[in-house]
Amino acid sequence: MLKGIDPLLTPELLHHLCAMGHGEWVVVADANFTADMLAQGKALVRIPGHSLERVSRAILSVFPLAEDVEKPVAFMHVSGAEPNFRTEAQQSVVQLATVHGVAGSRVEPVERFAFYDKVKGASLIVQSGETTAYGNAMFCKGVIL
Repeated sequence: MLKGIDPLLTPELLHHLCAMGHGEWVVVADANFTADMLAQGKALVRIPGHSLERVSRAILSVFPLAEDVEKPVAFMHVSGAEPNFRTEAQQSVVQLATVHGVAGSRVEPVERFAFYDKVKGASLIVQSGETTAYGNAMFCKGVIL
């Protein structure tokens, strides 16, 4: 155990987060996400039994969000839903982004298949235990000044 480090941040996860450079993306996926298929060539860490909000909160406790990227936070938009619709899990990501200095207008809802394409450019997938459909988010790493 380390003092001040969220206990969800395993040594493996901390290693991958630390190794990422600015501009790289981490995906926090739900329990039903096709993580194995999309993780080919990138790290995959599983944190079962915990929600999208809880895993994202742990990651953002050590992960600076990019300030030089127009939309450094994204989530998978519910297919067929109104443009401003957010599930409770997605709303928690928007609220976390705000707490970490990223206003809601800089959080991007991404259509499901476009989200899968965006994941292909990510460096790391963290699969949570989130059971809500469309409970997937992405965060772009910034720099610590």
